[in-house]
Amino acid sequence: MSTNSQLQDAVDFADNPEPRCPCVLLVDTSGSMSGERIDALNAGLDTFRDDLLRDALASRRIELAIVTFSSGARIVQDFVTVDRFEPPELCAGGQTHMAAGIAQALNLVDSRKSVYKENGIAYYRPWIFMVTDGQPEGETDDLVLQAAQQIKERESSKKVAFFAVGVEGANMSRLAQLTVRQPVKLKGLKFSDMFVWLSASMQTISHSEVNDVMVGLTPIGWGHVSQ
Repeated sequence: MSTNSQLQDAVDFADNPEPRCPCVLLVDTSGSMSGERIDALNAGLDTFRDDLLRDALASRRIELAIVTFSSGARIVQDFVTVDRFEPPELCAGGQTHMAAGIAQALNLVDSRKSVYKENGIAYYRPWIFMVTDGQPEGETDDLVLQAAQQIKERESSKKVAFFAVGVEGANMSRLAQLTVRQPVKLKGLKFSDMFVWLSASMQTISHSEVNDVMVGLTPIGWGHVSQ
């Protein structure tokens, strides 16, 4: 982390010492997400931000980051509170380097937790919310297995809550092998409904005590749990 980033964090935490509720949106931007899918996803991100801003406490406690994966993984948005979050215009293209995306998201969470600890900021269990329309592609089996193992280890030690949503065409059985929680299959292009649900879930957590029990993933209307 740069000195400027450290100084900015120190100023932000001094101005806003509220406990933080970090959430990484881990988004598949491979070529098969192009067209209506990426358009609906971008519209959903705007809905997500607008819905969270209606809750004054949540907008000070929830921190959002975006990691995308296609032919590689990229941090599109580092952690910021909701009032500073400007949804990017995501574009689709390339393969589905899902393992790289998972590793990047987990590393980002670890780094942010270190920053909280250095600044004496309490935090809730971080969420990673992955949206994909496929399965790992263009990566070795070892990398994919390692990513799955990292998820299991972080979940078992309660260091992260990892959720996966499969868009139509996603290999749901493959996703289930990667995650601890059953993946959810999105109905059609209901990205905005999904993000409204995610916003409500994050708001509920942000209004709870830091050590309260984690809220579960119970989709209503926008998807169903794959069996």
